[in-house]
Amino acid sequence: MFQTLYSYFWWERLWLPANLTWADLEDRDGRVYAKASDLYITLPLAFLFLVVRHLFETYVATPLAGLLNVKEKVRLKATPNAVLEKFYAATSKHPKQADVEMLSKKSGCTVRQVERWFRRRRNQDRPSLLKKFREASWRFTFYLIAFIAGMAVIVDKPWFYDLREVWKGYPIQSMLPSQYWYYMIELSFYWSLLFSIASDVKRKDFKEQIIHHVATIILISFSWFANYIRAGTLIMALHDSSDYLLESAKMFNYAGWRNTCNNIFIVFAAVFIITRLVILPFWIMHCTVFYPLDLYPAFFGYYFFNFMMVVLQSLHIFWAYLIIRMAQKFITGKVVEDERSDREETDNSEEEEEVAKNGPLSNGHPVLNNNHRKTD
Repeated sequence: MFQTLYSYFWWERLWLPANLTWADLEDRDGRVYAKASDLYITLPLAFLFLVVRHLFETYVATPLAGLLNVKEKVRLKATPNAVLEKFYAATSKHPKQADVEMLSKKSGCTVRQVERWFRRRRNQDRPSLLKKFREASWRFTFYLIAFIAGMAVIVDKPWFYDLREVWKGYPIQSMLPSQYWYYMIELSFYWSLLFSIASDVKRKDFKEQIIHHVATIILISFSWFANYIRAGTLIMALHDSSDYLLESAKMFNYAGWRNTCNNIFIVFAAVFIITRLVILPFWIMHCTVFYPLDLYPAFFGYYFFNFMMVVLQSLHIFWAYLIIRMAQKFITGKVVEDERSDREETDNSEEEEEVAKNGPLSNGHPVLNNNHRKTD
Protein backbone atom coordinates (compact mmCIF):
# COMPACT_ATOMS: atom_id res chain seq x y z
CA MET A 1 0.00 0.00 0.00
CA PHE A 2 2.69 2.47 1.06
CA GLN A 3 4.86 1.52 -1.91
CA THR A 4 1.94 2.09 -4.29
CA LEU A 5 1.26 5.56 -2.86
CA TYR A 6 4.97 6.32 -3.01
CA SER A 7 5.10 5.34 -6.67
CA TYR A 8 2.09 7.48 -7.54
CA PHE A 9 3.46 10.47 -5.63
CA TRP A 10 6.80 10.38 -7.46
CA TRP A 11 5.30 9.61 -10.88
CA GLU A 12 7.42 11.59 -13.36
CA ARG A 13 4.40 13.00 -15.18
CA LEU A 14 3.41 14.88 -12.01
CA TRP A 15 6.78 16.56 -11.56
CA LEU A 16 8.52 16.69 -14.91
CA PRO A 17 7.66 17.61 -18.51
CA ALA A 18 6.85 14.87 -21.00
CA ASN A 19 9.65 12.55 -22.19
CA LEU A 20 11.78 13.24 -19.10
CA THR A 21 12.42 10.92 -16.16
CA TRP A 22 14.18 11.12 -12.80
CA ALA A 23 17.13 9.36 -14.45
CA ASP A 24 17.75 12.54 -16.46
CA LEU A 25 18.39 14.39 -13.17
CA GLU A 26 20.92 11.98 -11.71
CA ASP A 27 24.35 13.39 -10.87
CA ARG A 28 26.89 12.81 -13.63
CA ASP A 29 29.96 14.39 -15.17
CA GLY A 30 30.47 16.63 -12.15
CA ARG A 31 26.98 18.13 -12.46
CA VAL A 32 24.81 17.96 -9.32
CA TYR A 33 21.00 18.15 -9.34
CA ALA A 34 18.42 18.83 -6.63
CA LYS A 35 17.05 15.73 -4.87
CA ALA A 36 14.04 15.33 -2.58
CA SER A 37 16.25 13.69 0.06
CA ASP A 38 18.20 16.96 0.37
CA LEU A 39 15.27 18.51 2.21
CA TYR A 40 15.43 16.11 5.16
CA ILE A 41 18.04 18.38 6.70
CA THR A 42 15.58 21.29 6.92
CA LEU A 43 13.65 19.80 9.88
CA PRO A 44 16.63 19.51 12.26
CA LEU A 45 17.80 22.91 10.97
CA ALA A 46 14.37 24.34 11.84
CA PHE A 47 14.77 23.23 15.46
CA LEU A 48 18.29 24.65 15.43
CA PHE A 49 16.76 27.96 14.30
CA LEU A 50 14.43 27.83 17.32
CA VAL A 51 17.42 27.38 19.63
CA VAL A 52 19.35 30.20 17.93
CA ARG A 53 16.26 32.39 18.13
CA HIS A 54 15.93 31.80 21.88
CA LEU A 55 19.58 32.69 22.41
CA PHE A 56 19.28 35.75 20.17
CA GLU A 57 16.17 37.04 21.92
CA THR A 58 17.73 36.48 25.34
CA TYR A 59 21.25 37.81 24.81
CA VAL A 60 20.83 40.27 21.93
CA ALA A 61 17.23 41.48 21.57
CA THR A 62 16.55 41.94 25.29
CA PRO A 63 19.64 44.12 25.95
CA LEU A 64 18.87 46.02 22.74
CA ALA A 65 15.35 46.70 24.04
CA GLY A 66 16.91 48.16 27.16
CA LEU A 67 19.21 50.41 25.13
CA LEU A 68 16.27 51.67 23.08
CA ASN A 69 14.25 52.26 26.26
CA VAL A 70 11.43 49.89 25.35
CA LYS A 71 8.97 50.22 28.24
CA GLU A 72 5.82 48.39 29.13
CA LYS A 73 2.48 50.11 29.44
CA VAL A 74 1.07 49.93 32.96
CA ARG A 75 -1.63 47.25 33.13
CA LEU A 76 -4.21 47.00 35.87
CA LYS A 77 -4.60 43.39 37.02
CA ALA A 78 -7.96 41.71 37.42
CA THR A 79 -8.88 40.96 41.01
CA PRO A 80 -8.86 37.17 41.64
CA ASN A 81 -12.41 35.85 41.23
CA ALA A 82 -13.02 32.09 40.86
CA VAL A 83 -16.43 32.45 39.18
CA LEU A 84 -15.27 34.90 36.53
CA GLU A 85 -11.97 33.08 35.99
CA LYS A 86 -13.77 29.79 35.34
CA PHE A 87 -16.04 31.42 32.76
CA TYR A 88 -13.07 33.19 31.16
CA ALA A 89 -11.05 29.98 30.81
CA ALA A 90 -13.81 27.54 29.86
CA THR A 91 -16.50 29.54 28.05
CA SER A 92 -15.53 32.87 26.55
CA LYS A 93 -13.13 35.77 26.97
CA HIS A 94 -15.79 38.10 25.54
CA PRO A 95 -19.05 37.41 27.41
CA LYS A 96 -22.33 38.58 25.93
CA GLN A 97 -24.55 40.98 27.85
CA ALA A 98 -26.76 38.14 29.13
CA ASP A 99 -23.65 36.31 30.37
CA VAL A 100 -22.41 39.46 32.10
CA GLU A 101 -25.67 39.83 33.98
CA MET A 102 -25.63 36.15 34.95
CA LEU A 103 -22.02 36.40 36.15
CA SER A 104 -22.88 39.54 38.09
CA LYS A 105 -25.43 37.61 40.14
CA LYS A 106 -23.12 34.60 40.65
CA SER A 107 -20.05 36.57 41.61
CA GLY A 108 -21.70 39.26 43.67
CA CYS A 109 -20.16 41.99 41.50
CA THR A 110 -21.97 44.75 39.65
CA VAL A 111 -22.35 44.53 35.87
CA ARG A 112 -19.78 47.31 35.44
CA GLN A 113 -17.32 45.49 37.69
CA VAL A 114 -17.72 42.28 35.66
CA GLU A 115 -17.13 44.14 32.40
CA ARG A 116 -14.06 45.84 33.86
CA TRP A 117 -12.75 42.50 35.18
CA PHE A 118 -12.92 40.92 31.71
CA ARG A 119 -11.20 43.91 30.10
CA ARG A 120 -8.34 43.71 32.59
CA ARG A 121 -8.13 39.92 32.34
CA ARG A 122 -7.89 40.05 28.53
CA ASN A 123 -5.16 42.69 28.81
CA GLN A 124 -3.20 40.40 31.13
CA ASP A 125 -3.12 37.72 28.43
CA ARG A 126 -1.93 40.10 25.74
CA PRO A 127 1.76 39.78 24.84
CA SER A 128 4.15 42.23 26.42
CA LEU A 129 5.88 44.97 24.47
CA LEU A 130 9.22 43.29 25.14
CA LYS A 131 7.98 40.02 23.60
CA LYS A 132 6.87 41.88 20.48
CA PHE A 133 10.19 43.71 20.25
CA ARG A 134 12.18 40.50 20.62
CA GLU A 135 10.19 38.74 17.89
CA ALA A 136 10.54 41.70 15.51
CA SER A 137 14.29 41.88 16.20
CA TRP A 138 14.76 38.21 15.37
CA ARG A 139 12.79 38.40 12.12
CA PHE A 140 14.51 41.66 11.13
CA THR A 141 17.92 40.06 11.59
CA PHE A 142 17.06 36.96 9.59
CA TYR A 143 15.30 38.76 6.73
CA LEU A 144 18.11 41.28 6.34
CA ILE A 145 20.80 38.59 6.27
CA ALA A 146 18.67 36.40 3.96
CA PHE A 147 18.10 39.30 1.55
CA ILE A 148 21.81 40.15 1.39
CA ALA A 149 22.72 36.46 0.96
CA GLY A 150 20.01 35.97 -1.66
CA MET A 151 21.21 38.88 -3.72
CA ALA A 152 24.77 37.55 -3.49
CA VAL A 153 23.52 34.20 -4.80
CA ILE A 154 21.64 35.54 -7.84
CA VAL A 155 23.01 38.98 -8.76
CA ASP A 156 25.79 37.55 -10.95
CA LYS A 157 23.53 35.03 -12.69
CA PRO A 158 22.24 35.67 -16.24
CA TRP A 159 18.63 34.87 -15.27
CA PHE A 160 18.66 37.78 -12.82
CA TYR A 161 18.76 40.13 -15.82
CA ASP A 162 17.01 38.04 -18.48
CA LEU A 163 14.08 36.00 -17.20
CA ARG A 164 14.10 33.76 -20.27
CA GLU A 165 17.37 32.37 -18.94
CA VAL A 166 15.37 30.91 -16.04
CA TRP A 167 14.15 28.16 -18.36
CA LYS A 168 17.17 27.73 -20.61
CA GLY A 169 17.88 24.00 -20.72
CA TYR A 170 15.18 23.21 -18.15
CA PRO A 171 15.00 20.84 -16.35
CA ILE A 172 18.60 19.78 -17.01
CA GLN A 173 20.00 22.60 -14.88
CA SER A 174 22.70 21.72 -12.38
CA MET A 175 22.57 23.07 -8.83
CA LEU A 176 25.20 25.36 -7.34
CA PRO A 177 26.33 25.02 -3.69
CA SER A 178 25.17 28.60 -3.00
CA GLN A 179 21.69 27.73 -4.28
CA TYR A 180 21.61 24.61 -2.10
CA TRP A 181 22.33 26.51 1.11
CA TYR A 182 20.03 29.39 0.21
CA TYR A 183 17.16 26.94 -0.21
CA MET A 184 17.95 24.91 2.92
CA ILE A 185 18.21 27.99 5.15
CA GLU A 186 15.06 29.67 3.80
CA LEU A 187 12.97 26.49 4.05
CA SER A 188 14.27 25.72 7.54
CA PHE A 189 13.39 29.24 8.69
CA TYR A 190 9.81 28.96 7.45
CA TRP A 191 9.48 25.57 9.15
CA SER A 192 10.62 27.25 12.39
CA LEU A 193 8.03 30.01 11.93
CA LEU A 194 5.31 27.39 11.48
CA PHE A 195 6.46 25.48 14.58
CA SER A 196 6.49 28.62 16.74
CA ILE A 197 3.37 30.35 15.42
CA ALA A 198 1.20 29.11 18.30
CA SER A 199 3.49 30.72 20.89
CA ASP A 200 4.29 33.87 18.92
CA VAL A 201 2.30 37.09 19.20
CA LYS A 202 -1.12 36.27 17.78
CA ARG A 203 -2.45 38.81 15.29
CA LYS A 204 -5.75 39.29 13.55
CA ASP A 205 -4.39 37.68 10.38
CA PHE A 206 -3.38 34.52 12.26
CA LYS A 207 -5.11 32.24 9.74
CA GLU A 208 -3.60 34.10 6.80
CA GLN A 209 -0.16 33.74 8.40
CA ILE A 210 -0.61 29.97 8.66
CA ILE A 211 -1.74 29.81 5.02
CA HIS A 212 1.27 31.91 4.01
CA HIS A 213 3.78 29.72 5.88
CA VAL A 214 2.27 26.48 4.55
CA ALA A 215 2.05 27.82 0.99
CA THR A 216 5.65 29.06 1.18
CA ILE A 217 6.92 25.70 2.47
CA ILE A 218 5.03 23.83 -0.25
CA LEU A 219 6.21 26.24 -2.95
CA ILE A 220 9.86 26.10 -1.89
CA SER A 221 9.76 22.30 -1.55
CA PHE A 222 8.01 21.74 -4.86
CA SER A 223 10.32 24.09 -6.73
CA TRP A 224 13.22 22.05 -5.34
CA PHE A 225 11.68 18.70 -6.34
CA ALA A 226 10.87 19.90 -9.87
CA ASN A 227 14.19 21.76 -10.26
CA TYR A 228 12.52 25.16 -10.47
CA ILE A 229 15.54 26.45 -8.54
CA ARG A 230 16.29 29.50 -10.66
CA ALA A 231 12.72 30.79 -10.37
CA GLY A 232 12.67 29.86 -6.68
CA THR A 233 15.74 31.92 -5.79
CA LEU A 234 14.27 34.95 -7.55
CA ILE A 235 10.98 34.60 -5.68
CA MET A 236 12.63 34.18 -2.27
CA ALA A 237 14.92 37.18 -2.71
CA LEU A 238 11.97 39.28 -3.88
CA HIS A 239 10.00 38.45 -0.73
CA ASP A 240 12.92 39.16 1.61
CA SER A 241 13.45 42.60 0.04
CA SER A 242 10.66 44.26 2.04
CA ASP A 243 10.19 42.05 5.11
CA TYR A 244 13.20 43.38 7.01
CA LEU A 245 11.92 46.95 6.54
CA LEU A 246 8.60 46.10 8.17
CA GLU A 247 10.28 44.42 11.13
CA SER A 248 12.63 47.36 11.66
CA ALA A 249 9.66 49.76 11.60
CA LYS A 250 8.00 47.65 14.30
CA MET A 251 11.15 47.75 16.43
CA PHE A 252 11.29 51.55 16.33
CA ASN A 253 7.55 51.72 16.98
CA TYR A 254 7.93 49.67 20.17
CA ALA A 255 10.84 51.91 21.21
CA GLY A 256 8.69 55.01 20.73
CA TRP A 257 10.74 56.44 17.84
CA ARG A 258 7.65 57.59 15.94
CA ASN A 259 9.29 59.64 13.17
CA THR A 260 11.83 56.92 12.41
CA CYS A 261 9.09 54.29 12.41
CA ASN A 262 6.90 56.34 10.06
CA ASN A 263 9.73 57.07 7.64
CA ILE A 264 10.76 53.42 7.46
CA PHE A 265 7.11 52.44 7.03
CA ILE A 266 6.82 54.72 3.98
CA VAL A 267 9.86 53.03 2.42
CA PHE A 268 8.48 49.59 3.32
CA ALA A 269 5.07 50.35 1.79
CA ALA A 270 6.69 51.52 -1.46
CA VAL A 271 9.00 48.49 -1.67
CA PHE A 272 6.18 46.08 -0.79
CA ILE A 273 3.80 47.44 -3.42
CA ILE A 274 6.49 47.56 -6.13
CA THR A 275 7.84 44.07 -5.44
CA ARG A 276 4.65 42.18 -4.49
CA LEU A 277 2.04 43.90 -6.68
CA VAL A 278 4.15 44.87 -9.71
CA ILE A 279 7.35 42.86 -10.11
CA LEU A 280 5.98 39.55 -8.80
CA PRO A 281 2.81 39.33 -10.92
CA PHE A 282 3.97 41.15 -14.06
CA TRP A 283 7.55 39.88 -14.26
CA ILE A 284 8.06 36.74 -12.18
CA MET A 285 4.60 35.17 -12.62
CA HIS A 286 4.64 36.14 -16.29
CA CYS A 287 7.95 34.28 -16.47
CA THR A 288 6.58 31.14 -14.76
CA VAL A 289 3.26 31.10 -16.66
CA PHE A 290 4.25 31.89 -20.25
CA TYR A 291 7.94 31.20 -20.85
CA PRO A 292 7.88 27.47 -19.97
CA LEU A 293 5.22 26.84 -22.63
CA ASP A 294 7.77 27.78 -25.29
CA LEU A 295 9.79 24.71 -24.27
CA TYR A 296 7.28 22.00 -23.31
CA PRO A 297 3.52 21.36 -22.97
CA ALA A 298 1.91 22.21 -19.65
CA PHE A 299 1.98 19.41 -17.06
CA PHE A 300 0.71 18.95 -13.50
CA GLY A 301 3.79 20.48 -11.88
CA TYR A 302 3.44 23.57 -14.05
CA TYR A 303 -0.17 24.08 -12.98
CA PHE A 304 0.55 23.30 -9.31
CA PHE A 305 3.49 25.70 -9.06
CA ASN A 306 1.55 28.56 -10.58
CA PHE A 307 -1.50 27.81 -8.44
CA MET A 308 0.62 28.20 -5.31
CA MET A 309 1.96 31.46 -6.74
CA VAL A 310 -1.63 32.68 -7.10
CA VAL A 311 -2.29 31.78 -3.43
CA LEU A 312 0.69 33.86 -2.35
CA GLN A 313 -0.32 36.71 -4.60
CA SER A 314 -3.81 36.71 -3.08
CA LEU A 315 -2.28 37.06 0.38
CA HIS A 316 -0.12 39.92 -0.89
CA ILE A 317 -3.23 41.74 -2.08
CA PHE A 318 -4.85 41.23 1.33
CA TRP A 319 -1.80 42.62 3.14
CA ALA A 320 -1.48 45.48 0.64
CA TYR A 321 -5.02 46.49 1.63
CA LEU A 322 -3.94 46.66 5.29
CA ILE A 323 -0.82 48.62 4.36
CA ILE A 324 -2.86 51.14 2.37
CA ARG A 325 -5.19 51.59 5.36
CA MET A 326 -2.19 52.34 7.54
CA ALA A 327 -0.84 54.74 4.91
CA GLN A 328 -4.14 56.62 4.93
CA LYS A 329 -3.86 57.04 8.71
CA PHE A 330 -0.34 58.33 8.30
CA ILE A 331 -1.41 60.86 5.66
CA THR A 332 -4.20 62.12 7.90
CA GLY A 333 -1.76 62.61 10.76
CA LYS A 334 -2.64 59.57 12.87
CA VAL A 335 0.01 57.30 14.34
CA VAL A 336 0.82 54.35 12.08
CA GLU A 337 -0.21 51.07 13.67
CA ASP A 338 -0.21 47.50 12.49
CA GLU A 339 -3.78 46.80 11.38
CA ARG A 340 -3.25 43.16 12.33
CA SER A 341 -2.68 43.95 16.00
CA ASP A 342 -4.99 43.14 18.86
CA ARG A 343 -5.28 46.53 20.54
CA GLU A 344 -5.05 47.09 24.27
CA GLU A 345 -8.40 47.72 25.95
CA THR A 346 -8.76 50.59 28.40
CA ASP A 347 -10.97 50.93 31.44
CA ASN A 348 -13.34 53.88 31.73
CA SER A 349 -15.72 55.68 34.05
CA GLU A 350 -14.60 55.19 37.66
CA GLU A 351 -10.98 54.40 36.72
CA GLU A 352 -10.68 57.48 34.56
CA GLU A 353 -11.97 59.61 37.42
CA GLU A 354 -9.49 57.98 39.81
CA VAL A 355 -6.60 58.49 37.40
CA ALA A 356 -7.60 62.12 36.95
CA LYS A 357 -7.50 62.66 40.73
CA ASN A 358 -4.54 60.52 41.77
CA GLY A 359 -2.49 59.89 38.63
CA PRO A 360 -1.86 56.53 36.97
CA LEU A 361 -2.60 53.44 39.02
CA SER A 362 -0.99 50.02 39.24
CA ASN A 363 -3.15 47.53 41.11
CA GLY A 364 -4.86 50.39 42.89
CA HIS A 365 -1.70 52.29 43.83
CA PRO A 366 -0.21 55.41 42.19
CA VAL A 367 2.88 54.95 40.01
CA LEU A 368 5.57 57.48 39.27
CA ASN A 369 5.34 57.43 35.49
CA ASN A 370 2.89 56.39 32.85
CA ASN A 371 4.25 55.55 29.44
CA HIS A 372 1.12 55.37 27.34
CA ARG A 373 1.93 53.99 23.92
CA LYS A 374 0.02 52.61 21.05
CA THR A 375 1.77 49.37 20.35
CA ASP A 376 1.93 47.06 17.40
